[in-house]
Amino acid sequence: MTDGSNPLEESQRQILLELFDQAVASAKPQACLPDYLPAPPKSGRVFLFAGGKAAGAMMEVAERIYREDYGLGTDRLLGLAITRNGYGRPTGSLPLIEAGHPVPNQAGVDATHRLLELAKTANEEDLVVVLLSGGGSANWIAPVSGVSLADKQTLTKTLLRSGADIEEINILRKHLSDLKGGRLARAVFPARLITLAISDVPGDDPSVIASGPTVGDTSTLADARLILKRFAPDAPPCIHHALLDESNESPLPDDAIFEHSDYIMVARPAMALEATASRAEEAGYEPIFLGDAVEGEARIIARAHAKMAKEIARSGRRAALLSGGELTVTLKGDGRGGPNQEYALAIAMALDGHPLISAIAGDTDGTDGGNGSRNDPAGALVGPSILTRAEAQGLDAASFLARNDSTGFFEKTGDLVVPGPTFTNVNDFRALIIDNKGSYSR
Repeated sequence: MTDGSNPLEESQRQILLELFDQAVASAKPQACLPDYLPAPPKSGRVFLFAGGKAAGAMMEVAERIYREDYGLGTDRLLGLAITRNGYGRPTGSLPLIEAGHPVPNQAGVDATHRLLELAKTANEEDLVVVLLSGGGSANWIAPVSGVSLADKQTLTKTLLRSGADIEEINILRKHLSDLKGGRLARAVFPARLITLAISDVPGDDPSVIASGPTVGDTSTLADARLILKRFAPDAPPCIHHALLDESNESPLPDDAIFEHSDYIMVARPAMALEATASRAEEAGYEPIFLGDAVEGEARIIARAHAKMAKEIARSGRRAALLSGGELTVTLKGDGRGGPNQEYALAIAMALDGHPLISAIAGDTDGTDGGNGSRNDPAGALVGPSILTRAEAQGLDAASFLARNDSTGFFEKTGDLVVPGPTFTNVNDFRALIIDNKGSYSR
């Protein structure tokens, strides 16, 4: 929100929102999924198993195609989708269950056990299509023997506050699950298995997306123990015991259960950035890619990006700095917010009202931190006037950042981005646009 007195800031704000919308639209299942759905077997069944924030939309698209285009009835099309609360979509006869995220809940446990039981009925004549997206690690929750849901919830909350990155968190998840780390592939073997994934992780590593339920795992119990020691040494005793149990080791990539399995990325962060570059060029900005797999502490990355933007402004270029990836926040305060909002607050302070630069940071799934509500913010906008407007309300940006209360800050300034559930997830999207008297021509 601005006071409307700065036409440049208003224009930048609109373009930034359009860039975010373009990034999301490029990864919608209805746009990226249909061309990859395999034909059904001649006589066998098709099982559709969907997990994550895009699970509802992926199941909606896949079920419609198998029903309408291939004419499969209820006897040949089976499956189950589990998605985040508030991310449900209108599927047909195939059930869709909403479950907890980022902290798992009992609905997720019950649904995942139901999915595993159905998966075990697949045989060599059948085709299993797994529709994966970010959030699947929390939605597909089946703790190993001896570990309760409460134990997993405690561990998850600790890890989310610890500064551990998604790969480290998922290594622990894979060794504490009866489904992750290749175990879903084990359950459906010897059926033909095809995984269609929307990537939300830096580097698009299949073993990280939703904790790799259909691919072999090169991480080990020993790796998981080291991560636990570093980030959650006070985890419940049963967690430590489970990571000493050799039966909880994940299957390796060369295991025979993966011989009839294929894995295809249908959308990834790089594709979303490429889609936004075209819109930036149309608006007269030179697109500059900072990477689709940027990782690190949100406030540190924000300062680095602000420095780049200022240098570009001094050079006389008109540009859009575009980046994706997944930033982290090490919580030291008791505020509200996620890495995108913390990045935005930190970059607002680093830009210090620079008159030519505006920025946006948002999670393409529609939620950045929050309380699990469909109306949680996805991120925030930053423009030249934001600190002046905040000061007029008696708000000290530095104190909000120290408390990790970026949501509280942007709520008061009116600069939150709240799109609601987007039904996809290609991770974070960030853009800074720099205007000046110069110009950019393709």
